Amino acid sequence: MAEEDPSLVSRHSFLESTLRGFTRAVSKALLSEHAATQSGLLQQLDPRVRVIGILALVISVIVCRRLEAIAALLLIAIAIAVASRVSLSSLAKRVWLVILGFSGMIALPALFLTPGEPLFTAPILHLSASVQGMRTAVLLVLRVETAATLTTVLVLSTAWTHILKALRSLHLPAEVVTMLAMTHRYVFLLIETANQMFESRQSRTVGILSGSEQRKMTARTAGVLLSKSIELSHEVYLAMLSRGFRGEVRLLTDFHLRSRDYVGLTAFIFTSFLAVWIGR
Repeated sequence: MAEEDPSLVSRHSFLESTLRGFTRAVSKALLSEHAATQSGLLQQLDPRVRVIGILALVISVIVCRRLEAIAALLLIAIAIAVASRVSLSSLAKRVWLVILGFSGMIALPALFLTPGEPLFTAPILHLSASVQGMRTAVLLVLRVETAATLTTVLVLSTAWTHILKALRSLHLPAEVVTMLAMTHRYVFLLIETANQMFESRQSRTVGILSGSEQRKMTARTAGVLLSKSIELSHEVYLAMLSRGFRGEVRLLTDFHLRSRDYVGLTAFIFTSFLAVWIGR
């Protein structure tokens, strides 16, 4: 039995990995929409209460200066995620690990640049890390992790259209809301279009392409996708104008505040003020 040419496998891996990436992106979006329909803690509250409450908690995370207060807010965010039936494994893969790597690289110089009591010395670089630098780095990472966890839980537990309507009800400019709505909708449409283009190209490719040919094909595909996106945006805008669009996005769903919404909003605001007071 003849063995498969390793160069063929390596050269087809780019297209295959790209297709798998597109599929994963769409599946994650569908999973997010499914989580928003579950009967959890946040799902039972009015979207305006969710947006205001999470925003208040994020502001308290930014204002707090003590690690203990921010750590407590992170535990509260995890508890809200569990009560809202948001998968902790999804949070770990989407938020915690990514934020840890990104913010950790940013916070790393603070270990050695912040003056204070020596903690340890790097053997090769001969740089001394301080206790104050360690505290500063941990504070930055913990603050970003907590804020990202809160916002991700909000997005996963609330339909995107409801978030936009809640933001509009809080007097966010209609232009900003429209841009967010159109971007969210047509990012997935462009992903689907790119997926179809890659599948079409792959089904018509015979033989082995060299590295330069693959790069040229990828560049041409990106150019065609950009041209299609520009043409599509123009057509969609004209279609919206012909259907009466005048800058205001309207939904059939109406928001109504109930007693539990007032209780939830009070709990959010009280927790935020308490965290700010403790974390002074």
